[in-house]
Amino acid sequence: MSHRAHLFSLRICHALRESLAEGYNRRKLMKDLLAGVTVGIIAIPLAMALAIASGVPPQYGLYTAIIAGFVIALTGGSRFSISGPTAAFVVILYPIALKYGLSGLLLASVLAGVMLVAMALFRLGRLIEYIPESVTLGFTSGIAIVIVILQLKDFFGLPLDALPEHFADKIWLLVQTMPQAGWASVLVASTTLLVMIGWRRLKTPVPPHLPALLVGTLLGMLLLHLGADLATVSSRFSYLTSDGSLAAGVPPYLPYFDWPWNRPGPDGVALSFSWQLAKDLLAAAFAIAMLGAIESLLCAVVLDNASGRRHSANSELLGQGLGNIITPFFGGITATAALARSSANFNAGAQSPVAGMVHALVVLLALLLLTPLLAYIPMAALAALLVMVAWGMSEAPKAVHLLKTAPRSDVLVFLVCLLLTVILDMVIAITAGILLATLLFMKDIAAMTKVTDISKNRKQVEKPLPAGWKVLKISGPLFFAAADRIFAEIGLLSAQQRGLLLYMDGVPLLDAGGLAALEKLRAQCRKQQVELLIADLQFQPLKTLAKAGVQPEPGILTFYPTLREALEQLYARETAPAALS
Repeated sequence: MSHRAHLFSLRICHALRESLAEGYNRRKLMKDLLAGVTVGIIAIPLAMALAIASGVPPQYGLYTAIIAGFVIALTGGSRFSISGPTAAFVVILYPIALKYGLSGLLLASVLAGVMLVAMALFRLGRLIEYIPESVTLGFTSGIAIVIVILQLKDFFGLPLDALPEHFADKIWLLVQTMPQAGWASVLVASTTLLVMIGWRRLKTPVPPHLPALLVGTLLGMLLLHLGADLATVSSRFSYLTSDGSLAAGVPPYLPYFDWPWNRPGPDGVALSFSWQLAKDLLAAAFAIAMLGAIESLLCAVVLDNASGRRHSANSELLGQGLGNIITPFFGGITATAALARSSANFNAGAQSPVAGMVHALVVLLALLLLTPLLAYIPMAALAALLVMVAWGMSEAPKAVHLLKTAPRSDVLVFLVCLLLTVILDMVIAITAGILLATLLFMKDIAAMTKVTDISKNRKQVEKPLPAGWKVLKISGPLFFAAADRIFAEIGLLSAQQRGLLLYMDGVPLLDAGGLAALEKLRAQCRKQQVELLIADLQFQPLKTLAKAGVQPEPGILTFYPTLREALEQLYARETAPAALS
């Protein structure tokens, strides 16, 4: 099997089937159970925090971790990936929730799931190879900045219900209200953040955000007892009980099936489905699908490097698509593979996707049994948790290294992606980044294509050439960005010459632009009565010329298989002109 087969294969439940085919025993099951419990405990506060950051109540993050976490682990193509709500989506989901409410957000997730399934069926998983690191680093760093900005409201306890959609408006409103920051929120958030930073240095197997969240919650309870003004999950969120009364916190109910558009809209009233609504959400759904594909496949690549395994890229896209189609019908928001949780899963000893399914069941148990405790978590502590998550996803050390060591073109692409993600939109940022990276790459490749006069190079041209002749060596691809310049240079060198011999063994590619430029040179040589000899064509340029029907033209254009044969024929003609007539 080819070492690239994993980029083209597609089958449902690929990772699970592969794990079972290798032999699944009790020892592996116990390892999966332990890893699943570990990462499930980690996922509970993260799922809540990310749902809140995305503009919806915390229970919908738990629903996402339960439904998507189980379905994607079951049907996907990456053995160790853990899926659920992720920080990267916050920058996309928050504006959708602000404008369309939960129902619009869920419908956009379904549409994105359909797009992911289509990407899998068209075998587009391999395209992850073509996204430059400068682009991925740029938009992930930009997303991290946006997440931090969105958390400042709760981190400082600012009296704001929501933040505006546009970046400049967010910053201006935050600056205006910063003098009204609540000291209790700042104290809880700072303490939570410091515990997370300090705990990392202990290098214990216990994830830092669990003890940090516990300390932050206990401190918050103490401050509330002392009469401080501090927002918590129970004070911020509420739900209707079975008897119709209003209760605070997270509802201890199982996720239930309903049409996405029947959930609350931006004003609390359900939206009615229409094709116009779906059309309005298409751009957002495309952004979700693209980011979901990029993040899930990048996560799978990282896990492959750590484990020595190979994921199936298209099978993973299929699993992600199915997860995002099914989950919104149970109230879950957009999901994708989460690198931090997936790495924790692998490090905890996971052996198969069973660990991911166990993680989902652990979150389900927490929803049923622990909601009274979860209600005490301060919003400031969750904000501090997300600030740390943002720092981790920004990959700041790698970004700094890129700024210091990468070529100027990569630095430019990185900065453009970062700024556009923060100021405008992530889709615009990725699109502009890839286009800019492509243009700069073509510029660099075009600059590598050169023409050199080797007429006096005795290693390649052993004897002096006849008067009025030059041998020119072309090195590099003759594609549209380089061919005009190269053949224009050759046209200038042809002035006052009897003929030119083009040595093209260093030309791997000739495209339509190169073909048009060559025809232009032939027309110029015909007009100036300059003979053109071409030697040592590689397979692709030869195939292109044959497909275009380019034929030799006596006295104007002749082809030779090798430089030696072309030179021998030239010398023979000059020494025996009568024989040629």
